Amino acid sequence: MSKPSRTPSLSQLRAFTAVAQHLHFREAAAEIGMSQPALSGAVAALEESLDVRLLERTTRRVLLSPAGERVAARARAVLDAVGELLEEAEAARAPFTGTLRLGVIPTCAPYLLPTVLGLVHERYPKLELRVHEEQTDSLLDGLTAGRLDLLLLAVPLGLPGVTELPLFDEDFVLVMERGHALAGRTDVPRERLRDLPLLLLDEGHCLRDQALEICREAGRADRRRDASGEVTTTAAGLSTLVQLVAGGLGVTLLPHTALRLETARNDRLATGCFAHPAPSRRIALAMRAGTAREQEFTELASALREALSALPVRPIAA
Repeated sequence: MSKPSRTPSLSQLRAFTAVAQHLHFREAAAEIGMSQPALSGAVAALEESLDVRLLERTTRRVLLSPAGERVAARARAVLDAVGELLEEAEAARAPFTGTLRLGVIPTCAPYLLPTVLGLVHERYPKLELRVHEEQTDSLLDGLTAGRLDLLLLAVPLGLPGVTELPLFDEDFVLVMERGHALAGRTDVPRERLRDLPLLLLDEGHCLRDQALEICREAGRADRRRDASGEVTTTAAGLSTLVQLVAGGLGVTLLPHTALRLETARNDRLATGCFAHPAPSRRIALAMRAGTAREQEFTELASALREALSALPVRPIAA
């Protein structure tokens, strides 16, 4: 005699959980749309496959055996899990549903997220957006590990296995204390960065690296350290940085999208724009190469280019 299979079918589990709930074969059969003989046969087959008695049948009623009570709880959990799996698969087949874990760098989050969130809420109401604000290295680790699905950050990254979807370019603006000789100018030469006391973000911010690269292109020596070798004044975020500028400690570079929010809070700040071509940065979405959601993310990038065009940026054609 062959050994019974120990892998029950879903139909057997559904039949048994219905009986366990109603303790009545006719009512259970009606609930799941099964004939009573078929239901009875499915439960008997489950008992055989598990090699355990699940029900105690009498002429008047049906009772769960001690083993049946335990198996019924497990069977319900299995059927619930299968239902969730089917829902996830349905979401995967339908774009812009389910969960999207979006990573954003701190120098973009406060200035771009209102537009991003507004777009998602209006155009993709079934998409559950979860936002993670982290520095670039952490975001890339999260993308590679599968913790994050999509990133909004400065590029180029130049990393294998990561596909960039450029959104826009934006200029950097020089922020200084009111009354500075460069305040209000629209033709500031990059070369002026050689001698200005430039304030930077802390290590790890891509904007810090971009600012230093702009300075190097302008011919500025690396003077981030004082005579004792200590790093000069830095800040953890742009809001602190501009307050240091307002306090007379130096000047800084802000991306144009951050300018309105960060300078509106202090009337001691002034700005100056660089002569053409101004130093700039490129912002993009980044995804894992070959992701199953590539078409969805490409469509999202296109929608974001349109929505973000209202900001002081230069959208990039797809």
